Amino acid sequence: MSIRFSSTIVAASVNFKNSKNLYINRSRNCRFSVRSCVSDSHNPQKLVLEVKERLAKDCTSLPIGKNGRDDEEMILWFLKDRRFSVDEAIGKLTKAIKWRDEFKVDELSEDSIKTVANTGKAYVHDFLDVKGRPVVIVAPAKHIPGLLDPKEDEKLCVFLLEKALSKLPVGQDKILGIFDLRGFGSQNADLKFLTFLFDVFYYYYPSRLDEVLFVDAPFIFQPIWQFTKPVVKSYANLVKFCSVETVRKEYFTEETIPSNFRS
Repeated sequence: MSIRFSSTIVAASVNFKNSKNLYINRSRNCRFSVRSCVSDSHNPQKLVLEVKERLAKDCTSLPIGKNGRDDEEMILWFLKDRRFSVDEAIGKLTKAIKWRDEFKVDELSEDSIKTVANTGKAYVHDFLDVKGRPVVIVAPAKHIPGLLDPKEDEKLCVFLLEKALSKLPVGQDKILGIFDLRGFGSQNADLKFLTFLFDVFYYYYPSRLDEVLFVDAPFIFQPIWQFTKPVVKSYANLVKFCSVETVRKEYFTEETIPSNFRS
């Protein structure tokens, strides 16, 4: 590994730590007190109303409506993620709502991400997998850091997550991520974007990933994963290294196999 690449890893490590500290500091901005208690999960609707009332009282600047502080479906999801701890759910939910507003998630569209989407580096598959999960497919070999404004990559990431979640069928609430690592090289490594990706799934779309497939990972990918694995913690348990053949046989039918995984 080059000295340049190693220094990038160190810098990314600092970014991860700063991201965690930012979450803690922002959570203190609301005026409610933090009590380290886990509320009764047997009456989730009661807890949803409690969160809703506290946000209305203490965080009036947060937007309302879909994905806002009064969105009961969103509140329930964050309560589940925080094991029905009201205080923890409020802290994480507040951060997520602020981020959505600042990032202008609701303004993203096919047109706004057209240029970066045309690279083919990531897309939402037209079909669900055999478990009924929406599928986001990523081709890291098509990603060249610095070729486009990094903000454009972030917009594409969020747009595709929103699109995948909009395809969730009744009874399903998580998605499948597939990283086609064929052709991946050190020139494709982008640990700054990886930091953003971690934030997105941990803070803003918690527990939405059901499984992540790393398909035909080359040797050069191994040191990157070894660095990343302890940082992403429990999310590493979602990862499965597999072959193209496994993707074809275990995750799709003959009719629904993504074109880039066909024989």
